[in-house]
Amino acid sequence: MALSRARARRARGLLVYPIYQLGLISFFQYTQAQVSGGEPTTFRGFANYTELFGDPQFWQVLLATMLFAAACVVSTLVVGCALAVLLTRVRAVPRLALMLAALGAWATPAVTGSTVWLFLFDPDFGPVNRMLGLGDHSWTYGRISAFFLVLLEVVWCSFPFVMVTVYAGIRAVPAEVLEAASLDGASQWRVWRSVLAPMLRPILVVVTIQSVIWDFKVFTQIYVMTNGGGIAGQNLVLNVYAYQQAFASSQYSLGSAIGVVMLLILLAVTLVYLRLLRRQGEEL
Repeated sequence: MALSRARARRARGLLVYPIYQLGLISFFQYTQAQVSGGEPTTFRGFANYTELFGDPQFWQVLLATMLFAAACVVSTLVVGCALAVLLTRVRAVPRLALMLAALGAWATPAVTGSTVWLFLFDPDFGPVNRMLGLGDHSWTYGRISAFFLVLLEVVWCSFPFVMVTVYAGIRAVPAEVLEAASLDGASQWRVWRSVLAPMLRPILVVVTIQSVIWDFKVFTQIYVMTNGGGIAGQNLVLNVYAYQQAFASSQYSLGSAIGVVMLLILLAVTLVYLRLLRRQGEEL
């Protein structure tokens, strides 16, 4: 018992200490000069946050991040849930093939997957442009098309988690319930909306929150596929913006402030979502 408590304390320390350091740096002047020890660290209070919130680019990047993350979450949930239902309708061999293909996409490193998708949509050698007859159209040149291309890659590497989790939940639903709904003449959409979705609510909560956290802090796909944020920063999201401030500009305190803002946003979204679901459960 004492050993398990000690391990729990160490685990909490490993989780809390990085957050503590992140918040601490955000209240100081911490640039390359302070890192190298050339100048003393100066306490700035909320000056870093004032500077950050006074920057119009921050608000533009924040809005773009929220819209992009929302699109990724919705698309991932739709694709994952649809394929989970499909898995319950096909035979063993197609089901196994789909599962293996999905797990292969899930296991692919983000850098590798991003590079493959860039090749598929390459204006000179990519097969997608040839199939669609788009010639040398560059998908990464336009702001919307670049975000759309990254969204496809994010959904491709994220939907397997939703699919496998929801499929496991569907398999746990008693067969008699689904048979009764079919005998009553309910369509597939009605079965999902009125029978499966309410019974799978705890699972859907988990996959939704996970998707929100993953998609809100996307970094690798944006950085690789748009070459660091797109032309003139048109495809920046908060994680890439924080990287540019912290490491490209050596403004580590501003980068830490962005990280704290991201943490608070994700915490607020998670708490609000859980509260809404709890209220819906009480009403039911």
